[in-house]
Amino acid sequence: MTKVRDLTGPGLTTRFRMEATDLGIPVALPDGRTLFVFGDTFEEARVGGGWWRSPVGLYATTARLDEGVVWTGAVGGEHARQLWAYEHDNPLFSTVLPSDVVLIGGALFLHVTVHRGWGSVVWSEIWRSDDSGATWRHTGARFPGNAHGGLFQSLTWALGPDGYVYVCSTGFSRTGPVLLHRVRADVLAEPDAYEGWGYRAGAWGWGNAPTPVLEGGFGELCLRLLDGYWVLVCFNAADARIEALVMREPTAGPAGSYRHTLIRGAAWGQEDDTHVGQPYGGYVIPGSRLDDLHLTVSQWRTDRGWPYRVMQFRVRGLSGPPAS
Repeated sequence: MTKVRDLTGPGLTTRFRMEATDLGIPVALPDGRTLFVFGDTFEEARVGGGWWRSPVGLYATTARLDEGVVWTGAVGGEHARQLWAYEHDNPLFSTVLPSDVVLIGGALFLHVTVHRGWGSVVWSEIWRSDDSGATWRHTGARFPGNAHGGLFQSLTWALGPDGYVYVCSTGFSRTGPVLLHRVRADVLAEPDAYEGWGYRAGAWGWGNAPTPVLEGGFGELCLRLLDGYWVLVCFNAADARIEALVMREPTAGPAGSYRHTLIRGAAWGQEDDTHVGQPYGGYVIPGSRLDDLHLTVSQWRTDRGWPYRVMQFRVRGLSGPPAS
């Protein structure tokens, strides 16, 4: 595990008027670029400093990930603008935060959580872009904040070779386990089409009420299919570390996966390539391989409001379980 570079902050994203931001969820675009979607973003280098937007997006065209992601532009033009218009701290909600974005048939689908106050999710919803993230429209899909006991708030998704999108989810509070659903790609924006993976009458199966597939307290999730393996990168908040589960199938669970610790939390001033102060996130950058994984990792020093940024890390030599 090595840190490649800081991706946001003074001198890095100043020209986009976004000194302070987090998440940086990447997705490969049909034209060869990569779009990175960020959460709460501020013009000054501190949380709450100046122009507040979320979500926002930056573009990159990076041929060699080992040299670090370099920004080539922003959604909105010269400055990074909010992906769609709304007022923060309005009577209904305070901000909208991205969970994950997936490309299906040339269209981008972005799942977001809608908050009334930090961490209080009133609902989540799906937005769509047909022009590589330049403009977005609401799909009409909305999920209540208390769906599945509040464990369908923050989610990640990936398209499988069988035409299903597999969805891992948890609560935004970072105190709950992970659930698994699937939905056919052509009905991704139909909430009633989602099938849970659950344990009933002595057996696991689709269409059951979802049963936790990963126990603990989890935050941000990133599910991707790499080199024939399903990789779930997750922020294990209960143990203050970012982990990766490598599986043959998304239904494998801990017993059928190899589990790797990637980054551990550390005290400020005690950081190195594998220890980070207040880390979270952990999103796979397109172009990664299982044995050469690149991630966007966030950190936020909550007692000072800075650092609040996104970094790039590289993981070498991950492995998965053998075929059964």
